[in-house]
Amino acid sequence: MKTIINYIKSLFLWELLKGLKLTGSYLFGKKITVQYPEEKTPMSPRFRGLHALRRYPNGEERCIACKLCEAVCPAACITIESEQRADGTRRTTRYDIDLFKCIYCGFCEESCPVDAIVETRIFEYHFEQRGDNIITKDKLLEIGDRNEKQIAADRATDARFR
Repeated sequence: MKTIINYIKSLFLWELLKGLKLTGSYLFGKKITVQYPEEKTPMSPRFRGLHALRRYPNGEERCIACKLCEAVCPAACITIESEQRADGTRRTTRYDIDLFKCIYCGFCEESCPVDAIVETRIFEYHFEQRGDNIITKDKLLEIGDRNEKQIAADRATDARFR
């Protein structure tokens, strides 16, 4: 009896009809395609994108050159050099991040005791020349200054979930 049922199923291409039924259910269902450049999908406040260095409200840079971010980075993409200032505090003279090496894990952001290095929501960036993949301290501070409002809002949202 089972052999006869299998023969009838193969004669009427039962598996093919089941597949067409499944395809047809998706063909006439609601589409979820996003037309990317014009439409943007919602982004999590904890998204990790391009790095930025932050400043205090008085304009002084936050980084105290403790080098914790450099030490904790699994990809070894952060390079920091520092010197002591006249008032006895340490500040960075060089803060470079190689974006080709970076795996965007967020460890640098988590290890920073003064919340100086953050990863922004910026994911649309490109490089036009060789060497543009290495972001210097000046560029990091510029990104931080330009996006401080969004960074502060994300940090406030993130603090609520801790």
